[in-house]
Amino acid sequence: MDEFDVVVVGSGAAGMAAAITAAARGLSVVIVEKSQFWGGSTARSGGGIWIPGDDVLRRQAPADDVESARTYLHTIIGGRVSDDRIDAFVDRGAEALRFLTAHSGLDLQWVRGYCDYHPEQPGGRAAGRSCEPRPFDARALGPDLATLQPFYTRTPMNVVVQQSDYRWLSTGLRHWRGPARMVRVAGRTAWARIRGQKLVGLGGALAGSLMVGVRQAEVPVLLGTAVTELISSGSAVTGVELGDGSAISARRGVVLACGGFDHNQALRDIHHRAPAGPALSIGAATNTGDGIVAAQQVGAATDLMDDAWWAPSIPLPKGPWFALSERSLPRSIMVNERGRRFMNESLPYVEATHRMFGGTHGVGSGPAENLPAWLIFDQTYRNRYMFAGRPARSPLPRSWFANGALSSADTIEQPATEVGISSANLAATIERFNTAARVGVDNDFGRGVSAYDHYYGDITNKPNPSLGEINTPPFYAARMVPADLGTKGGIVTDANARALRSDGQPILGLYAVGNTSAAVMGHTYAGPGATIGPALVFGFLAALHLAGEQG
Repeated sequence: MDEFDVVVVGSGAAGMAAAITAAARGLSVVIVEKSQFWGGSTARSGGGIWIPGDDVLRRQAPADDVESARTYLHTIIGGRVSDDRIDAFVDRGAEALRFLTAHSGLDLQWVRGYCDYHPEQPGGRAAGRSCEPRPFDARALGPDLATLQPFYTRTPMNVVVQQSDYRWLSTGLRHWRGPARMVRVAGRTAWARIRGQKLVGLGGALAGSLMVGVRQAEVPVLLGTAVTELISSGSAVTGVELGDGSAISARRGVVLACGGFDHNQALRDIHHRAPAGPALSIGAATNTGDGIVAAQQVGAATDLMDDAWWAPSIPLPKGPWFALSERSLPRSIMVNERGRRFMNESLPYVEATHRMFGGTHGVGSGPAENLPAWLIFDQTYRNRYMFAGRPARSPLPRSWFANGALSSADTIEQPATEVGISSANLAATIERFNTAARVGVDNDFGRGVSAYDHYYGDITNKPNPSLGEINTPPFYAARMVPADLGTKGGIVTDANARALRSDGQPILGLYAVGNTSAAVMGHTYAGPGATIGPALVFGFLAALHLAGEQG
């Protein structure tokens, strides 16, 4: 039997952070990855990192205040998560990111102006606390590049983009920053090709940067290796059993960092409501809850199993398109089959999907009140803005209409009838919305009040960047579904990422981080990167605890 001090299960941000830290503390470490690819859902993501008061923010956004961030998190999470976990994240976050930056290829920058998702709450920051990796030259990965988990879809125009680019690309030629950013992105991509670089951005850049640290630490990564069970001795976890019948012993402990149960239909059936499920998950295909189930078998408690990192999406033929900017742009609304608006369409994506299900958190039970749902927009919207990665004015693929993701017609009644929306109600809803758009005030749902609403709005649109009349045929109806970036529910942990039993006692030798653990954000979402930020921090803290350094 192979033996290491620490066995890390999973190769996303959380797992790599734990492995890098443990190795730097002199522990022998192995990463065990079920997939044939490494990087997990991190590599498929936007790659943002939300860690208050980190060194990048101190240099580039000096007004950031850790105590304000603490107030903000305790306010929006609302007692749903233990105070000590929230405080550990706030207090140790900058230290964790500083360490990981020093021991990997991480090169981050502040995403200026990318708001916290609830900037008007106490301690919220409209200027934003999110950082992202600069484009990464993947030649540094050598042969590992071939097994990097790919991004969840092709980036618009197949160029190397950053989160900071997408805001301006989505509004096309409406503001001078749009074409300026297009030139910058095109120039970056062309210059990289001339120099022979293999640039990757977003989650690929983040995962690739961390893998540099894993390789520098000489941590072996076993791809295509599934963990089927945890090995225990007495009350302590001492290793893992693998799918091929072999086992690996862990002298210090096991860190479960293998994602949530995104693609486990049986668990989704228990905890979530249709149409949510594997077909609409953007998470890595091998995230089937193995770590959560294995931990439950040795007594671990779970929480938040009814929730996910939801992403209102358009079900295109090749998979869901995460509608990040599409919902916030003027001249669009979301309606249910009754033809009624049911929320501020610009809400952060987790909260927006909660409204689609008919509640304020989780998915609840019974029929989903506002599903099916559609995004309604007009031709002026199409003439001005990018839609699902397609530039303004460019024709939309026929396959999108053929598979029912989109419908269009010269009157609002026709697409409404085709998709089953009450056409009379929809006409009345649009008339009411148009009246609100003309004066710039949405008295029904307050769209355009929050600074976050404006981030993906159109700042040239007056009087409100988030509101615009829907009046130019043809009119479009895009089906909206509750996709997700991964599940939120998982193993209950303490401030050192130790797995806890239902009585609150730790299971010796067992740690859970990333989406394998119950989210420190509770039912909400603090800002862009508030999944990956805690994943890095608690991966770091788990490794320190394994090395005998308690927080």
